[in-house]
Amino acid sequence: MVVPFHIAGEQVAPGQRKVLQLALAQLYTQSPLTVPLEVVHGKHPGPVLLICAAIHGDELNGIEIVNQVLSRVNPARLKGTLIAVPVVNVFGFIHKSRYLPDRRDLNRCFPGSEKGSLGSRVAHFFVDEIVSKCSHIIDLHTGAIHRANLPQIRAKLDCDITRQMSESFGAPVILDSSIRDGSLRAVAESRDIPVILYEAGEALRFDPLAIKAGTRGVLNVMRTLDMLKPTVSKARMNPMIAKSSAWIRAEQDGLMHLKARLGDRVSKGECLGTITAPLGTEACEVIAPRGGIVIGCLTMPLVNEGDAVYHIASFDEVKQAEISVERFVDELDIHPQTL
Repeated sequence: MVVPFHIAGEQVAPGQRKVLQLALAQLYTQSPLTVPLEVVHGKHPGPVLLICAAIHGDELNGIEIVNQVLSRVNPARLKGTLIAVPVVNVFGFIHKSRYLPDRRDLNRCFPGSEKGSLGSRVAHFFVDEIVSKCSHIIDLHTGAIHRANLPQIRAKLDCDITRQMSESFGAPVILDSSIRDGSLRAVAESRDIPVILYEAGEALRFDPLAIKAGTRGVLNVMRTLDMLKPTVSKARMNPMIAKSSAWIRAEQDGLMHLKARLGDRVSKGECLGTITAPLGTEACEVIAPRGGIVIGCLTMPLVNEGDAVYHIASFDEVKQAEISVERFVDELDIHPQTL
């Protein structure tokens, strides 16, 4: 028998959904600031999955993914409970900023403290009120401002459940990524909660490919966790796991002329673009130090020396990785200019 789900002093009955506003803090005007969330509590027992977005307040794709997933979930047929938090960093979201008002990165403040900095208090609140209720987590992100990411999963794959979630999501690339101190992944790992991180698109932009892939991916994971009924669909190619990745940085200041695009296969020694002075003189080539697939790139042509311009992932089977990316884009039938 399924019992009501309790969160933040509220109760959600089996087979119901409920929108909540959790009191987070106050603005300096003393106006209350709340975190919106929706709980969908199924009629049947199962996992408690958290999907959250905008831990960095300028990362918008995940917000739309959360909304589209919610529109596709029926509590009468759901096994388990879905907790959906479209905007974690409400402070940053209001100001169209990645950071909190004190310039801290919320994803470096976990698990937080009730009496610490603003970032620490927000992180503590999120862990205490929401993360503590979960059995699995999908954390939705985008690239930073002026940088776009190919849809990809980042996870620590030595956990069988995490690996299963990563592979079932359906992104073309998986990075077996170490966990950074202070991140949501770190606090989840410390509590034995499997978590995967989805990266796609660019900050302050809606990317149709990233949104469609993310929505499909979350639903895929929910089916893998037996929260939703499986669907009959054509077989998808297994995602490729990168053995390593690295950013290539600009060797001089100027205007960046990109040649390689997201999803392109590149070879060691290949020219990926050029950097010129404003008058078009003193061209400097950006050379790939390794072969692989472009999984991140700059979107603004103005660069300073040392700026990250390309993120290259290396694979044991780079040709297979290229095919995986091409098939992924064809399946979604969305071909943005960056691909």
